[in-house]
Amino acid sequence: MLEKKMNSLSIWGFEVLLKYTGATHFISTRMGGVSMPPYDFLNLGFHVGDTPEAVLRNRGILASTLSISLDRFTFAEQIHGAGVKVVTEEQRGSGVTEHQTSLYATDAMVTDVPDICLIVLLGDCVPVIFFDPIKNVVGVAHAGWRGTVRSVIRNTVMVFQERFGSSPSDLVAGIGPSIGPCCYEVGPEVLAQVENTFSGKNGCVDNETPDGKGYLNLWQANKAQLMEMGVLESNIELSGICTCCNHDNFFSRRYQGGETGRFGAGICLKTSKIGVP
Repeated sequence: MLEKKMNSLSIWGFEVLLKYTGATHFISTRMGGVSMPPYDFLNLGFHVGDTPEAVLRNRGILASTLSISLDRFTFAEQIHGAGVKVVTEEQRGSGVTEHQTSLYATDAMVTDVPDICLIVLLGDCVPVIFFDPIKNVVGVAHAGWRGTVRSVIRNTVMVFQERFGSSPSDLVAGIGPSIGPCCYEVGPEVLAQVENTFSGKNGCVDNETPDGKGYLNLWQANKAQLMEMGVLESNIELSGICTCCNHDNFFSRRYQGGETGRFGAGICLKTSKIGVP
């Protein structure tokens, strides 16, 4: 990944996606906004306890920095599930000014409509950004351990295939900052679901202990789902950035004990109206 300083913000991008001109994408950090602790500073989530005024100002700062109109941002009501929504022009701007208008019960979004900026919010979960440069379709997914074992990434690729005629081998995907295998210790109930989803642990669990605990590698788990669906390994980029280790730059629920803000990962098809970050 590459970091770019833009005004007061730090914006990250995937090298595998930056070489394409048809879409613009970003991953924000916690730096540069107006929220007070424990949401300091660029918290983008209405639902975490921050003041709505601060969140809206933060979203405006991000939109201005990216040269994207705020009303083009589109948010989902993330429920740690596997639901994928195909976003239409009529749904552009969902969730921008209040959480209640976010796309209902959705953890991944896909669209072929220009100027809709699909955004998921993160505080340790995995963001996965998708682009099909052949069919000109973009998508983004939110995958915590629950979404991962419920196959949200498989479902997203299936929507690309079934709704837009995409070939998985054409898809380009970035797996963004999230809690890493260095910090994500989970219990036997989680590991049992991982084993069931992957017909074995498939290299997704490290350092298992006699009491059934282990360290879950969400990066590998989601990469494995992409490749199972036919996405080429050469078209997948892993950030390798652990949000818990890098809590000064990214929000981390585990590090802060649950009360913290959310950073964003987003992508949209470009037209002449949208600037290039």
